[in-house]
Amino acid sequence: MTSDCPFCARIAAGDYGTCDMFSVSFEPLNPVTEGHLLVVPRLHFPDAGSNPLHAGRAMELAATIAALDSLDSYNLITSAGSAATQTVRHLHLHLVPRRPGDGLALPWTGQQQRKATP
Repeated sequence: MTSDCPFCARIAAGDYGTCDMFSVSFEPLNPVTEGHLLVVPRLHFPDAGSNPLHAGRAMELAATIAALDSLDSYNLITSAGSAATQTVRHLHLHLVPRRPGDGLALPWTGQQQRKATP
């Protein structure tokens, strides 16, 4: 746990929903679709690269939640570093349920495709 981490504070306070022994889930401050959750390791790691094992365990809980909620379309999104839009330096996955016409355009939607170099 890190004293200045808002996710560590929520975990310490027991402010979360579905969980397992490695990770917890809770609603973000600004959900982008109905049912949007964050899946966060109980232990503090800055990003997926700093502990791939716990990143995988968080992914497992996210997939379990998606199955329990009978989601057939969803995004699982994680970022590492400020250039990749990470604002809280505690590894987390966004589980974003998707529905036709939900209006959520991901950051890379509509961008021009780059040509592969031979």
